[in-house]
Amino acid sequence: MSSTESSSHPADKSPRRQVDQLLVGLRWRRLEEPLGFIKVLQWLFAVFAFGCCGSYSGETGATVRCNNEPKDVSSIIVLFGYPFRLNRVQYEMPLCDDESTSKTMNLIGDFSAPAEFFVTLGIFSFFYTMAALVFYLRFHSLYTENRRFPLVDFCVTISFTFFWLVAAAAWGKGLTDVKGATQPSSLTAAMSVCHGDEAVCSAGATPSMGLANLSVLFGFINFFLWAGNCWFVFKETPWHGQGQGQDQDQGPSQESTAEQGAVEKQ
Repeated sequence: MSSTESSSHPADKSPRRQVDQLLVGLRWRRLEEPLGFIKVLQWLFAVFAFGCCGSYSGETGATVRCNNEPKDVSSIIVLFGYPFRLNRVQYEMPLCDDESTSKTMNLIGDFSAPAEFFVTLGIFSFFYTMAALVFYLRFHSLYTENRRFPLVDFCVTISFTFFWLVAAAAWGKGLTDVKGATQPSSLTAAMSVCHGDEAVCSAGATPSMGLANLSVLFGFINFFLWAGNCWFVFKETPWHGQGQGQDQDQGPSQESTAEQGAVEKQ
């Protein structure tokens, strides 16, 4: 019994020891450096960006009152949200005739492409910054000694900077179109029953777009964070070292020529 218990305890403690060794090996002071601190901000704002966009849901609506039945008022409530395929969102339009009572309608527009691209980019940024941050804190010696890691990090940082600019601008334009398509006035304009004399249509409450507006704001903040981080990552690459080496090589040569000229004049 003792041998089996003794053999089981190391097996149970080995995952804990690995986690403890990983946490002990992290150099938390590197978070105070610009390269580490900006990566933390990139990680946080990536969560804010795709979280605000992916969790958004709103509603729009209108009321229809048939003239032949003054007391009958139909309320229309339409729910929509991410990924903003509005053409798949259905609602029932009341009809003010004796043949039928309602007709199934759909909202206008499909704005899923910019929204899904924005959310996907945020998720990829979240995972990359988390992996890069762990690598930077735990294996910083490899990051500084091996020239390939800073170069890869620099190329990826430039790519994410460009993609965040495109994603934020595209989603900002898409959100403007979503606002126009979900306005209560657009809803009443699309219903044929509101164009005749048999009904009176009234616009409902305007959908709240605060969370969606924040997602666009966080998208541009991510762009500025990644653009600012390009300089700090570039300083870790050998390209920055080569530029400084050339300046140092040119400095002594200029000083030596100046000294030679002074000697010749004497």
